[in-house]
Amino acid sequence: MAAEEIDTGTNDLLASLDEGVLTLTMNRPEARNAMSGAMTGALAEQLATAELDAGVKCIVLTGAGKGFCAGGDVKAMAGGGGSGSAPTTLDGAIHAQRVNQRATAGKLFKMPKPTVASLPGAAAGAGLGLALACDLRIMASNAILTTAFARVGFSGDYGGTFFMTQLVGSAKARELYFLSERVSAEEAHSLGLTNWVCEPEELADKTRELASRLASGPTVAFRYMKENLNRAMAGDVDDCLDLEATHHIHTGMTQDHRDAVKAFVAKEDPVFKGR
Repeated sequence: MAAEEIDTGTNDLLASLDEGVLTLTMNRPEARNAMSGAMTGALAEQLATAELDAGVKCIVLTGAGKGFCAGGDVKAMAGGGGSGSAPTTLDGAIHAQRVNQRATAGKLFKMPKPTVASLPGAAAGAGLGLALACDLRIMASNAILTTAFARVGFSGDYGGTFFMTQLVGSAKARELYFLSERVSAEEAHSLGLTNWVCEPEELADKTRELASRLASGPTVAFRYMKENLNRAMAGDVDDCLDLEATHHIHTGMTQDHRDAVKAFVAKEDPVFKGR
């Protein structure tokens, strides 16, 4: 079955659904997929829809061409432009930024479905934040990561400081933010910033293989597994234990669990139906 192309309302973000895998492609290759207002607005809409769409089992976020996402459009900023219509007050600007970040990076992190960032090239600034917000990352061997904010006098956005600190610890996160050094794919893997590194020509196939595996997995268990893992990042140990107990008993009562146990005993592969 051919992938279903989805109209996002803008060419800055492409979307397609194929056997449960929703692929969202940031599509401004001439600007290294720097974020535009149209792109972030469409991304927020697609993620909100995907969260409630039972036909979407896994979300892949990637970039067109040779980059993942350069973050904010610095050239537009330098020219006095922005990523969209700017609020007229400081309070309005802060609120708009908060709403957008929660609807994009926050949604990728909290989405009750697996999210994968596939990096064909550089992820910088807010683009890095979006990549780190995903559950898993796979990078081409020639891709790099950089916080970039210190180079343009920004403090950082799109959750990068939170996700980076959780992944590499406070001291290393401060180093990467303060100094804005480029992190190679090999170093990113060593630090735990990416799960896999592959050759550029293998990235699409490796991403598809991973996403298909996730899309065919136990969706109910993934939902609660992800909530457990997210709560564990900042929660109290007793809260985590209690939540795990609730979710474990709940998933133990699903049809997926019962079928998977039978398949395990029969030494067969389980077929999950999300029930």
